[in-house]
Amino acid sequence: MNKSINAIRFLGMDAINKANSGHPGIVLGAAPMIYSLYTKHMHVTPNKPLWFNRDRFVLAAGHASGMLYPVLHLAGFNVEMEDLKQFRQLNSLTPGHPEYLHTDGIDTTSGPLGQGIAMAAGMAVAESYLAAVFNKEKFNIIDHYTYVICGDGDLQEGVTQEAISLAGHLGLNKLIVLYDSNDIQLDGPLKWANTENTKMKYESMSWDYSRVEDANNLDELNKAIEKAKLTDKPSIIEVKSIIGFGSSKAGQSATHGSPMGIEETNNMRKTLDYNYPEFFAPEEVYADFFKNTVQRGEEALNNWDEMFEEYQELYPELAKQLDNIINGVLDINYEEVLEIAKVGTNEASRVSGGKVITKLSENLIELIGGSADLTKSTKAKGINGDFSKENPLGRNISFGVREHAMAAMVNGLTLHNLRGFSGGFFVFADYMKPAVRMAAIMGIPSMYIFTHDSVAVGEDGPTHEPIEQLSMFRTTPNVNVLRPCDANETAYSFRYALESKKTPSVIALSRQNLEVKVETKYEDFKQGAYVISDKENFEGVLIAAGSEVGLAIDTQELLAQEGINVRVVSMPSMDIFKYTSKEYQESVLPKSITKRLALEMGSPDLWYRFASNVYGIDRFGVSAPGNEAIKFFGFTKENIKEVYKKI
Repeated sequence: MNKSINAIRFLGMDAINKANSGHPGIVLGAAPMIYSLYTKHMHVTPNKPLWFNRDRFVLAAGHASGMLYPVLHLAGFNVEMEDLKQFRQLNSLTPGHPEYLHTDGIDTTSGPLGQGIAMAAGMAVAESYLAAVFNKEKFNIIDHYTYVICGDGDLQEGVTQEAISLAGHLGLNKLIVLYDSNDIQLDGPLKWANTENTKMKYESMSWDYSRVEDANNLDELNKAIEKAKLTDKPSIIEVKSIIGFGSSKAGQSATHGSPMGIEETNNMRKTLDYNYPEFFAPEEVYADFFKNTVQRGEEALNNWDEMFEEYQELYPELAKQLDNIINGVLDINYEEVLEIAKVGTNEASRVSGGKVITKLSENLIELIGGSADLTKSTKAKGINGDFSKENPLGRNISFGVREHAMAAMVNGLTLHNLRGFSGGFFVFADYMKPAVRMAAIMGIPSMYIFTHDSVAVGEDGPTHEPIEQLSMFRTTPNVNVLRPCDANETAYSFRYALESKKTPSVIALSRQNLEVKVETKYEDFKQGAYVISDKENFEGVLIAAGSEVGLAIDTQELLAQEGINVRVVSMPSMDIFKYTSKEYQESVLPKSITKRLALEMGSPDLWYRFASNVYGIDRFGVSAPGNEAIKFFGFTKENIKEVYKKI
């Protein structure tokens, strides 16, 4: 065991030294923890790394990737010794922080501190829900743990505290966190920044707490993990370790993020009695991992396969549903499920969205989510009651006022093959942006529903009225921002988000009523922009999104009364439209028509890609009734008509 642990340490040191970049301190100190997880507890299958009932592992302290990659290599995942030599290099399989689907055996991208534990909490919710749906007597088809290794920094992040509070409340007993407690941070001793009583803090949040005094005491470590498996609460195991263990700078913050160097590493080889050359592990180490990780995992997989075959015979419908979830197949006929709203229908798109969520949920058991204590306003609510330990079939997650953890937990749900969604006021997207960015980086189709999408929020004033948030997400790579103009575009937005495979969706909905003025089709909507209302021999184009589309159509009619014909283009998603063919873009926005005016109650800058003139808002909002706020900013058909005429 010690030789295997040291193999992890020194392969990590060699990779860091060769890259001249990395974080050796945690590699040296926490190696016993990751060794114990992979060889004694976790069921993983290197030959089938995405086996659905595997235990999940989240390296919340993602900077410790120099510890994870050697484990993946030794355990037979598709990480070769040459890959370790390419640590942190361009296009390698061993980037600076773990990246989901980029490297076999990585269950989530991690690294921004705090995101890992929150995503793990989402994974644990998914496991609990799926077990309640699919497990039958003698058939525990869904039965696995989510393990986390975190550091001091993770536990200081606000998003982590939000997630830990909710995980304790929900009783997520299959969530086990190993806390690498070494009393050192990057800047110096932990006591400079944090003097909390860890035990009292987490027990007060309904977590089971254990403490292991020495990370190198594998017996105590394994006993603590076994104890954690038996509790009815999520567990945190504080493992006291020494940062930079075995080096001349052990226990010092200098080991956190600076390579040790070859000379120091060679001295450590002597100190720790690991007399092997660089990038080498003895055969007995590979044999250890083969027996205790690979074979143990394959045995679990074989047992599961046999059980699932019998399960398919006894419960064919459930087996088919689970198979769809595993393979990301949504068994739904959108045309039958989503009703087309008639022209004249007049309701807020948040209300339309709530109805759509209910309809979709009744047909898709994988759809689950909730709002941040705003369900009555956002209407973004799951069905079958609130998810809890007592009601694990509930698909409404009462996230409480925990926006950041909510977004990260939705990512955890989505990583676990569910279709997770969150709900919140759009202005609070600022709290959620880091998690949305993580979804975009990972290429997972998380859904973030935001309501109260403009100054039409009204009386709550500038603190609650989004201005720059649309631009924030539209400039984020691999995020589709969908801002529908009416009930039908709202339904189409949810359909598009569900059909997405590798891109998260931000759906921005209104507080105020939006009238269905024109019949529209999904085939047009999914292009990102389309001609929603046209006039013959049009001289110009009005381009708009969301509530401003109806305004543009009303303005079109006013202009027509004066003999001025304009085309109206609805652009629910400039992110989608910009990737359509040049021919399609030309058909919607002909280059010959240069007289264009874009309308949106938000930051105007991005609209200049499509129009030479933009009417937007470049200041914060006002406190007034919604209609008065809209009028104050000039978003009336009479004013927009005059603005257009002056072009």
